[in-house]
Amino acid sequence: MAQVKLQGPCKAPLELQVQATLKANADPKQLSADIEWLTVNYIDRFTLSGGGIFDGQGKAAWSQNNCKDSKSCGNLPNNLSFNFLTNSTIQDITSQDSKLFHVNVNGCKNLTFIRVNITAPPESINTDGIHVARSSNVNITDCVIGTGDDCISIGDELEQLHITRVTCGPGHGISVGSLGKTPGEKPVVGVYVKNCTFINTDNGVRVKTWPASHQGVVTDLHYEDIIVQNVTNPIVIDQVYCPYNQCNKDVIAITSEDKQSEYKERKGTSRTQDAVLLLCSKGVPCEGVEIGDIDIAYNGKEGPAKSRCENVKPTFVGKQNPPVCAGAQSA
Repeated sequence: MAQVKLQGPCKAPLELQVQATLKANADPKQLSADIEWLTVNYIDRFTLSGGGIFDGQGKAAWSQNNCKDSKSCGNLPNNLSFNFLTNSTIQDITSQDSKLFHVNVNGCKNLTFIRVNITAPPESINTDGIHVARSSNVNITDCVIGTGDDCISIGDELEQLHITRVTCGPGHGISVGSLGKTPGEKPVVGVYVKNCTFINTDNGVRVKTWPASHQGVVTDLHYEDIIVQNVTNPIVIDQVYCPYNQCNKDVIAITSEDKQSEYKERKGTSRTQDAVLLLCSKGVPCEGVEIGDIDIAYNGKEGPAKSRCENVKPTFVGKQNPPVCAGAQSA
């Protein structure tokens, strides 16, 4: 299938059913990078369903998408792009082997993903599963996501994102950010992650902001009933995020504020000894971080699981294994 754009406004409701396997051109040179493979814009009460598969045939493109080696990385089309949709539903479809992001969500309100399957191998660089930004009231429920980057990534200007019963792996977990790299970013407010499972991922739940960057706010984050199985970094707040050495970590960070974060009922196993990483900035320390019951084991030769904390004083409810930020306050 060639690149397709559905442009509203249209007379609502509108349903698109895909019941076959659609394949993109495997050669990235034959596709325009400024147009996604399937784009849907400015439609109210839109539904995409039918059990079909969107196969981006991205294998040939992944070698071109390494941001460590190439300044032109990311110059590829996403599989599916939803922009300025309202009161809409994406359900019972599969995105496979996207060249870049599988799903990109921008400017949407009241958008729901149900039983969406996303699949790509771990070596598929920069293939975020679902990226959501500049939107409100987005629900992602009963989805299975395995890819080469974040299963779900969260950009700026987002209000009320609910992620429930999602299985993630392989991939880099569920990430807020990265944020703070560019000026004018707006707050992320209200992210709820509940009853989710992470299997063989690089991270579990993560917040990442650039050091010495443009200031913003991340607030009202809630993580509850999370299971991690052989996850490298189960819990991460990283306010000194600096991939490919593109910044100066020695500069005191005035970066995105992390306020009112809750981590409750997390259990499972860590692939590394540092099961909990709360690395907040000197300039704007994390505030209002509450840690509930945690039981994460590590069975490596270095010893039991542990935590690392910088510039944060969380409060605690329940029991924590491993102990988190020794000397902090118990509620």
